[in-house]
Amino acid sequence: MGLNFVVSMVRMRPWAKIRAKFRGRLGARVDGAGKIDFGAKTDVGRVREGNEDNFRVVADIQLMIVSDGMGGAACGEVASALAVETIARECALAAAPASDPPAVLARAEVSARTNRLLDAVQSANRLIHESAEKDADKRGMGATVVAAWLEGLRLSLVHVGDSRAYLFRGGALQRLTFDHTLVAEQVRVGILTPQQADTSAWQSVLIRALGPDEVVELDVDEQQMHGGDVVLLCSDGLTRMVRDAEIAGVLGDTSAAQETANQLVKLANQRGGEDNVTAVVMRIPMGYVPG
Repeated sequence: MGLNFVVSMVRMRPWAKIRAKFRGRLGARVDGAGKIDFGAKTDVGRVREGNEDNFRVVADIQLMIVSDGMGGAACGEVASALAVETIARECALAAAPASDPPAVLARAEVSARTNRLLDAVQSANRLIHESAEKDADKRGMGATVVAAWLEGLRLSLVHVGDSRAYLFRGGALQRLTFDHTLVAEQVRVGILTPQQADTSAWQSVLIRALGPDEVVELDVDEQQMHGGDVVLLCSDGLTRMVRDAEIAGVLGDTSAAQETANQLVKLANQRGGEDNVTAVVMRIPMGYVPG
């Protein structure tokens, strides 16, 4: 079963139609300091035959998504494609001027925008789960996801799996997400040291992801952004090959978001490229004031 068949089977509206419908009504205003800069790059790497990573950048609504598929062959690619397309589609609809606010805030401690992002990611989880249940060849299909949605200068962040979000501010790199892997959990409870985790054969074993269950537990966060901040979303194909200090070096040495994404992917391949690698970058200009 090809990707196009699966997408039509779950009755998803084509993303191009969604974007065209709301183009011109979803744009963010910027002041004279310039606009937010986005860049993205994905690559199959130097070992794998196919690329199971997918990403989406919707600059009109300042949304970024990275998803890394699992399940082998076409299954991982289908799962990650379902993830990014569903989240992008639902967030675009939610951001439209005529959309109603959520009837119930699933998490009262965060904003309505963050709750909308949570709903979109849960919808993606359900679609992946249902698709796998309907097709025996897709059983076990799943995906990680990390999604960041900027409203004004507040960043909504939702994630599950081992794709990561980073914040680079004032020359320092901060990881914003916690990996949902067996090894990361062993480090958290003190069974392994971080050094032992780096060489563990179980690094890629996920304990949470989109798809396996009808409802998934999601991590959620909100961050207040500032002018000069850089946000990076990436798959583990980057972080397993490139140390955080090296990532920080690239973020500090490059000035354009697309150049940053290109350099990070290039570095991962230079380090061995053992997995598909994806980097999505958002740079907020100094002095930025949202409209």
